[in-house]
Amino acid sequence: MVAFRKRRMSTLEGVTLLSSRPWQPVEPGLLSRALEVAGRLANDATDVITATAGRGARPNPRDSPFDWVTDTDRTLERHTRRVLTAEFPGIPVVGQEFGADVGADVAEYRWVVDPVDGTANYVAGVPWCAYSLALIDASGPVVGVVADPFRGQIYAAARGRGARANGTPVLLTDRPGGAGSIVCTELSRTGPWPGMGEFIERAATARAGVRVLGSAALSIAQVALGHAAAAVLHSYHEWDVAGSVALAIEAGAVVLDRRGEGTALPADGLLVAAPSAAEDVLSWWQETATTSP
Repeated sequence: MVAFRKRRMSTLEGVTLLSSRPWQPVEPGLLSRALEVAGRLANDATDVITATAGRGARPNPRDSPFDWVTDTDRTLERHTRRVLTAEFPGIPVVGQEFGADVGADVAEYRWVVDPVDGTANYVAGVPWCAYSLALIDASGPVVGVVADPFRGQIYAAARGRGARANGTPVLLTDRPGGAGSIVCTELSRTGPWPGMGEFIERAATARAGVRVLGSAALSIAQVALGHAAAAVLHSYHEWDVAGSVALAIEAGAVVLDRRGEGTALPADGLLVAAPSAAEDVLSWWQETATTSP
């Protein structure tokens, strides 16, 4: 059995910054197979997304102007489900477009997939969207793969095995947060989340820039890659973020809920940050959420 890394816990002003808690061990063969199959599916998705983005995608808007469904979403999810069902017949799949397989809520493992994260960008031809796939257990992501089609990147991570971008190891080099740093966030399903304007103002006062780029998966990936100091999601779906959270944890980022507690996939909101930036960004989020109506 592979030796899993022990992750370090640190405390700032009484806030526990924990990139992960003790993990449930996973059979090494499952890790290797899951990484291989997920990587294959991410490559398939890259080909489809780059070939079709902004080219007659035939969007069908749902209730929100920020929420789209396309033929590509459905096609990629069907393909993902077919492959995963064949390769891992005992593991249910949960997807954005077709919901959860029977038993997904009680299974030891489950796959979660977002075939096109950032569909509005995809429909418009804006080159910022992703395919996200993760294997999850009770502790959080076991394997995560995110395809960044327009940058030709496949980001992959597995529990205790680190994170890679196109096969090159990714390890977050922590740097002082604050002035000059970038913080990512995303709109909620209906628009700006409560306190979002104040959050942006607080970041600006600290001379940090906030970016709303349109893909939760890629926003979190920017933290893992060292491009952004933090990403705040006021709300999210598991399939949006699980793949990139795996990447962030394995690269050395911290993952917190809105109370500052370390958990891989919080039930209500998510902060992923470089350790040096986590306390400041968490305080902006907490204070603006408290003062908002």
